[in-house]
Amino acid sequence: MNIELINCGFDFDQRFELKNINWTISDTQHWVITGANGSGKSALVAILAGFGDKLTGELLGLPDKVALVSFEAQALLIERERKKDDADIMDVVAVGTTVAEILAEDGSAAEEIADLLAKFELQYLLERSFRALSTGETRKVLLIKAMASQPELLILDEPFDGLDANTLAMLQNYLTQLSKQTNILMVLNRCDEIPAFITHLGYMQQGTLAHTAALTDQQASRELLQLLHIKTSDLQIPVTDISTIKQGLDPGQPLVKLTDIAVKYDQVKIVEDFNWQINPGEHWQLSGPNGSGKTAILSLITGDHPQSYSNDIFVFGFKRGSGESIWQIKQYIGYVSTALQWEYRVGTSLRNVIVSGFYDSIGLYTKASDNQKTIADQWLVLLGMDDRADVSFNKLSFGDQRLLLIARAMVKHPPLLILDEPCLGLDDINRQLVLALIEKICAGGQSTVLYVNHHREDAIAGIERYKEMTKNASNNAEL
Repeated sequence: MNIELINCGFDFDQRFELKNINWTISDTQHWVITGANGSGKSALVAILAGFGDKLTGELLGLPDKVALVSFEAQALLIERERKKDDADIMDVVAVGTTVAEILAEDGSAAEEIADLLAKFELQYLLERSFRALSTGETRKVLLIKAMASQPELLILDEPFDGLDANTLAMLQNYLTQLSKQTNILMVLNRCDEIPAFITHLGYMQQGTLAHTAALTDQQASRELLQLLHIKTSDLQIPVTDISTIKQGLDPGQPLVKLTDIAVKYDQVKIVEDFNWQINPGEHWQLSGPNGSGKTAILSLITGDHPQSYSNDIFVFGFKRGSGESIWQIKQYIGYVSTALQWEYRVGTSLRNVIVSGFYDSIGLYTKASDNQKTIADQWLVLLGMDDRADVSFNKLSFGDQRLLLIARAMVKHPPLLILDEPCLGLDDINRQLVLALIEKICAGGQSTVLYVNHHREDAIAGIERYKEMTKNASNNAEL
């Protein structure tokens, strides 16, 4: 078997569309397809079972015998039985199709069915009406039906949902044996449920197969699993160390208010008549090309710009020029940039990098408290890096370093988190990792996020306010 999808597009009753799918499945491969809810992973596997209308491209090598178990296929079978057994126009109550009849539809061997019924401990259901089963019983019957039919391709969409620990382990073992003779394709949300026989991973995003990796490629598969972990886990942003919490800000005042800002160099105006207010709880995206003044605006906020005191700036309860120090301003800001990553070249452990955020230091030169270490470890769990807590920061990939520095900036839950081009220099998978972490931070509600980049097209869930800057006309659309 060698299935190939070439530039395929599929429509599902105008409710969902798959776009530009390029994918090859050989007879030696077993796949897990992952992705966030609504990304199209169930639709992707369903097209191999004949669902969806092909709009573009070619689908080659599809085997004759494909078995699919999914919630959608389950609903269709239940609806079929409902129509068949509808007794509204009859004078008798319909018994309905029995489980035994449902299982025998594909001509499966009786011994195979009996063996699987015993494994699932469902022998007592054979004479029961299929429509009388619970949702969980229906799903188990469909699993038995699919596996007993000896398909060339077995597609299982979230097969472990709702199973108790013993049944899950039994099914994992059975599928491992079946994989020696049948190609298996699975949709899963949980990393810890991926069976040992799986050889390849695919990641769906907005109706496209965005990333694929062979599990033999340790770096690529680690990144995909890490992305799945951040996107789909229920883990929340860790709490901070109470000893590092700064004096509370007045929630009725803006975090930042810039009024009629002007910045010029050698009589050349970089920013002119710029007005902006950032309130607590608002997440912003600041976009614009090189030279539009984004860096100047950020340095005015942080107090690093030489023209900070010649402008009307209010930040974190301070009117700029009222006697405040730059460190009084910076205590309320978490900041991540490529420049920081270049500076952070010390060979300390991942745990210590995060702990260093409590002290705003590059490297750790103070003995950390047990609580601070615990919080750092919680961040590593969130990032999917807990197995590397004692690894040197210098040994991380460029993308993992960026994730860790964001955690370092967030460890004190700053009122304002500034992410200055956080995806700069990253490939697509690492870019998705960073964006997934930013979405998690926005959802956490602890810090106001200011995300700075070149292009507004980088949509991030949770960021709904936008400020666009252009050269020589910086006070642009605010949406």
